[in-house]
Amino acid sequence: MTDRRGNEPPRKGGSGRGTPPRSTPSRPSPATDRTRATPQRPESTRERLLRQAREQEAAQRAQAEPRRPVKKAVAKKAVAKKAVAKKAVAKKAVAKKAAPAKRVPPRDGRPVPRRTGTEGGPRRAPAKKTAAKKSTARKRPPQNRPQPRPKKPREKKPPRTLKLGRSTLRLRLTFGVMAFVLSLFAGRLVLLQGVDPDSYALAASKENSKPYVLHASRGSITDRNGVEFSVTEDTVRITADPKQTKPVAQQLVAILAPKLEGKVTRAELLTKLSGTGRFVKLADKVSPQTWNEINAQIKAGNKELAKQNKGKPQLEKAPALIGVYTEADPTRSHPNGSIAATVVGVTGDDGKGKSGLEYGLNSKLSGQDGKAVYEVDRNGNKIPNANHTVEEPRPGVGVQLTLDSDLQWVAEKRIQEAVQKYHASGGTVIVTEVKTNQILAMANYPSFDPNGKWKLGDLNNPALERTYEPGSVQKVVTMAALADAGLIDLNTKLKVPGTIKLPGGRVKDHWDHGDLNLTIAGVIAKSSNVGTIMAAQQMRIPTFVKYLHDFGFGEPTGLNFPGESKGRLMAGDEWPEMTRANVAFGQGLSVNAVQEASAVNAVANGGVYVPPQLVRNWIEPNGSLTPAETAPPRRVVSEKAAKEVATMMEAVTAEKGTAPQAAIDGYLVAGKTGTAQQVDSACGCYQKWATSFAGFAPADNPRFVVYVVLHDPTGARGGGFQGGPVFRDVMSFALQKYAVPPTGAKQQNVPITW
Repeated sequence: MTDRRGNEPPRKGGSGRGTPPRSTPSRPSPATDRTRATPQRPESTRERLLRQAREQEAAQRAQAEPRRPVKKAVAKKAVAKKAVAKKAVAKKAVAKKAAPAKRVPPRDGRPVPRRTGTEGGPRRAPAKKTAAKKSTARKRPPQNRPQPRPKKPREKKPPRTLKLGRSTLRLRLTFGVMAFVLSLFAGRLVLLQGVDPDSYALAASKENSKPYVLHASRGSITDRNGVEFSVTEDTVRITADPKQTKPVAQQLVAILAPKLEGKVTRAELLTKLSGTGRFVKLADKVSPQTWNEINAQIKAGNKELAKQNKGKPQLEKAPALIGVYTEADPTRSHPNGSIAATVVGVTGDDGKGKSGLEYGLNSKLSGQDGKAVYEVDRNGNKIPNANHTVEEPRPGVGVQLTLDSDLQWVAEKRIQEAVQKYHASGGTVIVTEVKTNQILAMANYPSFDPNGKWKLGDLNNPALERTYEPGSVQKVVTMAALADAGLIDLNTKLKVPGTIKLPGGRVKDHWDHGDLNLTIAGVIAKSSNVGTIMAAQQMRIPTFVKYLHDFGFGEPTGLNFPGESKGRLMAGDEWPEMTRANVAFGQGLSVNAVQEASAVNAVANGGVYVPPQLVRNWIEPNGSLTPAETAPPRRVVSEKAAKEVATMMEAVTAEKGTAPQAAIDGYLVAGKTGTAQQVDSACGCYQKWATSFAGFAPADNPRFVVYVVLHDPTGARGGGFQGGPVFRDVMSFALQKYAVPPTGAKQQNVPITW
């Protein structure tokens, strides 16, 4: 049986199969057959199917890779095309499987037997290999086949790049952005040069300029004779640039420390000069003389360093002493130290008043600061000869007070001695000129040195800020009101008991006694509380209250002094009887020292009340004087009534009066003592005391009033022996300095008893 392969054509002249027999070539020798090259065998059906399967798998992998997104329509068409192609390939594969295999003529011209599942059986189509059949498939015997073609290496696809699109679109976009930016610049240029060029030019000049404050000269404060209490001195503030001073800090400390002793320590200087930053303050209020000495030493040190550095390489040269500067720092100086310190006051580090007249008159004294604007470089340094503007400062107005510095000094010394002698908490002396009520002295103790160190508690002025109950000095006002109303005169006689009963309690004198036959002058001379109440009961309470207001009680003094207290006077004129009785002899109301002195001054001035005056003239920057305005005087009692009260007061300084210590040889002196209980704020009860003495001289032609008050003296108390000597010494000095001659008048022989 002849074996045929696949779809071979029938042989010609064969064994009755209708095909011509093939010509059988001669078979080469085995040796020749082994050595000849094997011709390329045609691709079998199995190999073709395997190749197609591999191509399909490659196509599927290529489709699985991410591709650039396309439009939906294009994507749908591509998917449809791929599906059609896939179906066509599958149909071809099925058709080829089903078609009979073609016969391939044998290489040696002999017919190829047909393969079957068994030996000699028909050949079946090769089945697809699967993973399950690999292990059980029958291995074919090795055949003399050509070597398989080597697999071509898979070409790596180039990385996908971003497609920029068309160049025309890019150019249009670029030109659009450029046009928008240029339009912004053009609009800004129009705004700068056409719409509002001045404001932008001003802003630019501000960035390149630096303002400097030109401090106005503060007005001076002097006494009535031009003696300076407070003046402004041109001092400087010493500053440094630590970036420059750090390399030479030790050398600079050696120069600065001795000159700035008391203002800054060596350790503080070293810390500041070797610190960080570009600015540090070393000392304030340094006198120009001290700075000149410091500057001279720095220059001398730099000259010495220049000699030492001569010929040395740049890196070996010692650094120069630089980085120390000054700036204007005017200071307030008090040439007379503590004299009138509580009145004049002080200024703070900012140059503004903190107390006293420095504070109360700050707006007039300060003036108005000026300003200079200079062009500066990038480092803030002033450019020489560059544009600059200067607004000159306006100096402050000076103040000439009514105080007399000599009399002020005497009053301060005497009140200090009295306070220390009687261990009082404080004391005040007021000296006024009778006709004008100008205050010649306003002395307080304790005081302070404005040129030294002080505390905030030292800055008050007790003469105007501290109030107290005046005591028996107030009887002068009560008697003047009664005399003016015609209710008493020098011939008035009273039988005065030791105590008097009133609605609300009893009142007694400061000494125990039975019934006394006293004249009205005797009531003043003995300072009888009971006798004063008996006399005051003759006047209606509303009338009495009116007289008190006319004398200035319960009202501001008009000095406009900062912190002044107007005292306390019961409101209205419907007082209880006990209140009227207490106020009549100096209890139940509170006053300040200037108020009480001004009331006594009205009696000395013939019954005319003149508001007190502390500022005499304003000193203009050009040196001219402008008188200060004062409130008009007013008559409170008649001249006759004032004379009668003055006569009553003369008996006080007589030998049998309560204050013979206040008498002055050669002068007729009128006075009145006062000893009053004071309310202790700790308990709200009467537990403290105030002793006082008020008087004027010469009594027949008064020139000065002196009022003395001691707060909380210890031990024995009495206005006569505690305040009388202070009055005598201060009044004697005033009479001598102003050359007031004795009048030669003798004390009138006015009876004090009957």
